Amino acid sequence: MAEAAQPIERKLAAIFAADVAGYSRLMGHDEAGTMRTLAAHREVMDRLIAQHRGRIANTAGDSVLAEFPSVVDAVECAVKVQEQLREKNQGIPEERQLRFRIGVHVGDVMVRGGDLLGDGINVAARLQSLSEPGGSVFLGRPTSTHVGLCL
Repeated sequence: MAEAAQPIERKLAAIFAADVAGYSRLMGHDEAGTMRTLAAHREVMDRLIAQHRGRIANTAGDSVLAEFPSVVDAVECAVKVQEQLREKNQGIPEERQLRFRIGVHVGDVMVRGGDLLGDGINVAARLQSLSEPGGSVFLGRPTSTHVGLCL
C-alpha cells in the first residue's frame, strides 16, 4: 500500500541570492587566489547574514542563497555586504576584484529539509542576475535609505 504524499510546507520569506560576477574568468586567471579571496569574502557575508537574522539555505561554488524573516533585514544585509566587500577590494586591480551581485525578493517558498525551492527563489536569482557587479537589486517599495536599490 502506498504512503500518502507528504504535504508541501510553504512559507513567506525574504530571499537573498548572491553570486560572484565573472567567477569563471577569475578562476581561469588564478584559481588558488580566487578561492582564497572567495573564502575571505564569504566570511564577511556569512557573518553579516547571521547578524541580520538570516539563515544560509544553500551554497554552490560562488553562490549563496539565504532567507530572512524580514525584507528590511535582507536589504540592510545586502547593503552592508556590498559596503564591506568594497572595502576588502580596495587596492586590488579592478579586473581581479571579486564582486558579488545580490538580488532580494519576498515571496512564497517551499521547504524541503533545509532547502528552499520554488518561484520565490527563481525571482531572487533573476534579480541577482540583473544587478551590477558589487550592487544589489530588489523588487518592492523603496525606503528612504534604500532608494538606489530598487528596480
